[in-house]
Amino acid sequence: MAAVESETNPRRTWRGALALKLAATARGTVVAERRHEGPFCIQRPFYPGDGACHVYLLHPPGGLAAGDELDLTAAVGPGASALLTTPAATKFYRSDGAPSVQRQRLRVAAGAALEWLPQESILFGGSRAIVETDVELAPGARFIGWEQLSLGRPLSGDRYATGTLEQHMRISCDGEPLLYESLRFSADDRLLAADCGLRSFGVCGVLYAFPAKDSLLVRVRTCLGAATPSPERPAATQLRCGATLLGELLVVRCLAREPEALRTLFEALWCELRPEVLGRAPSAPRVWRT
Repeated sequence: MAAVESETNPRRTWRGALALKLAATARGTVVAERRHEGPFCIQRPFYPGDGACHVYLLHPPGGLAAGDELDLTAAVGPGASALLTTPAATKFYRSDGAPSVQRQRLRVAAGAALEWLPQESILFGGSRAIVETDVELAPGARFIGWEQLSLGRPLSGDRYATGTLEQHMRISCDGEPLLYESLRFSADDRLLAADCGLRSFGVCGVLYAFPAKDSLLVRVRTCLGAATPSPERPAATQLRCGATLLGELLVVRCLAREPEALRTLFEALWCELRPEVLGRAPSAPRVWRT
C-alpha cells in the first residue's frame, strides 16, 4: 500500500499489514498463506530441526513515525507449531501529531503451538505509541510469548523526557479471558518513578506461558531468585522480577536497567519453559545472534 498524505497532516504516513496462516503438513509446519500491504513482510521460513517453523517478521523502515500503523494477524492451524520473532527492535519515533500504532492478533488452534518472541520496542523521547496484542487460544493450544519495552535511548542522551504510551494485552482460551490488562502513562507520570510502578527503571517486560503448573512456577521463581538482589548478591541491581500463576497462565514481570539484562533473562526463562510447555528443546533463532 502506498504512503498516505492527508490535507491536515502533510507528512506521508505508512500502513504496513501482514496476515499469515500456518498449517501442519506431512513435512512439518508451513506458511500456507500470506498477504501483506506496505512495508511489512516475511523472509522464507527457517527449520532448525526443533519441530517448529521459525518466521522472521520484517519491517524495512525499522520504526514507526507519527500516524504510521503496523498490523499483524497470525493464525496457527491445528497441529502446527510456529515461532515468530523480529530481526531488530521496533522503534517508535518522535511524533508531533498522530500516534504510532502497532497491533498483533494471534490465533492458536487446538493442538497447535505458538511462540511470540519479538525483540524489544524502543520508545523515543516525544513518541506517542499505542500497542495492542490479542491472543486467542483454543482448548489444547500452547503458547509462550513476551513483550519488552525500553524508555528512551540513554546512551544517545534520550532520557524519554516527553512521550506517551497506551498498551493493551489480552489473552483468552476458548473464549474465556485469562488476562486482560492495560498500561497508560506519559513521560512525566509519577507512575514511572513510584514503587508501585516502574521505580525509575528504564526497561520493563512481561513473559507469558500457557499451560503451566505450580511446579513450573517454582522453577521459574528459582531462576528469578538467582538473577535478582539478595543479601548474598547486593550488587545484582539490574533486575526486579516477580512471577505468578493465573489459572494455567504463567506471568513473569520484570524491570531492568538495561535491555540486554532483560533480554538475557527472558531467553534463559524461555529455555526453562520450552521443554515443559511445548515439549521441545530450546533452539534459539539464528537472527538473535546476528
